Amino acid sequence: MSSKDAVLEGAGRWLLYSGIQEANGGVARYYRSDLRKNARVSTEITGYTVSALVFLGERTGQSAYFDAAFRAARFLTRTAWDVKLQTFPFEHGIDQPAELIYFFDSGIIVRGLLSAWRASKEAEFFDVAAAAGRAMLADFRTRDAIHPILTLPDKRPSAYEPRWSASPGCYQLKSALAWYELFEACGEMEFLRAYEQTLESALSTEGDFLPGDTNQEKVMDRLHAYLYFLEGLAPVIGRADCANIFQRGLDRVAKHLRAIEPIFIRSDVYSQLLRARLYGCGLGSLPIDVPAATHEASQVGTFQLESDDLRVGGGFGFGRKGTAALPFVNPVSTAFAIQALALWNDRENDLPQAPWHALI
Repeated sequence: MSSKDAVLEGAGRWLLYSGIQEANGGVARYYRSDLRKNARVSTEITGYTVSALVFLGERTGQSAYFDAAFRAARFLTRTAWDVKLQTFPFEHGIDQPAELIYFFDSGIIVRGLLSAWRASKEAEFFDVAAAAGRAMLADFRTRDAIHPILTLPDKRPSAYEPRWSASPGCYQLKSALAWYELFEACGEMEFLRAYEQTLESALSTEGDFLPGDTNQEKVMDRLHAYLYFLEGLAPVIGRADCANIFQRGLDRVAKHLRAIEPIFIRSDVYSQLLRARLYGCGLGSLPIDVPAATHEASQVGTFQLESDDLRVGGGFGFGRKGTAALPFVNPVSTAFAIQALALWNDRENDLPQAPWHALI
């Protein structure tokens, strides 16, 4: 087994057997290695994990990944989905009723369900994804902006806050991919119009997103969010205006990343930047900075954890402050890392690139 295969197998084993996915199919936001306990189950993280498990299943042919993916998808459709309110409330398993819903989370969940539907052809997955997509149109979208957070049960917009996830912004384009994918699946033009509206807004505002703060650690968090914007350009990266902004965005992220990484680094930023470079090259025929991509690939691998503890070994850590690793073994960090490394391996071996719909 090559070292690259070992990385993939170790990460896949962690996703399957660490306990990060609970018996009901839901996936915890992270595992706290210092406290030796999972955080609460998260609907958003479950959506990401569905996409990751389908990617692994398609890549390896191993049925265990598909089984886990469909179990997670059924948790979303049968447990997390609120039929009465037609939404996915934020988090799951909290004693008191959920009070919030997030646009971003909703889009990630819809994309996860669509990945499960494409792999299984189970109508249940598509039906709930389409219903959630229509609810996103009705609940979050206005002529001027997409509200990031709504209160429940009235679905009123929460007051905007300075943190990026509580304000409208270009990062929302990643979740708007759910509308584009629904349009492709069912042909409803309103889904396409919603994506295009989000795209137009994102293109007009992305220049102000970075650095966005004087605190370097918060800038690192914003790099993560800005890369969501670049990922959201995947269907239109062949357009000249989008390609130019995409290439300039890669350069901006890399510049900030290099400046901040000695202080604080998130593993997902390395992974997202590498994935973006690869998709930019494959989808938009953009030149790829091979030395930079090689550096990023080497750095991604440093976050995989070695341990005899099944709850840790094979997973990827969230990040480091200075040289100190943070105690979060993170399913999304793991998913982004294994996909970035798998795509990098494909490029090195002249293999076809995975379609953009596979982007976790």
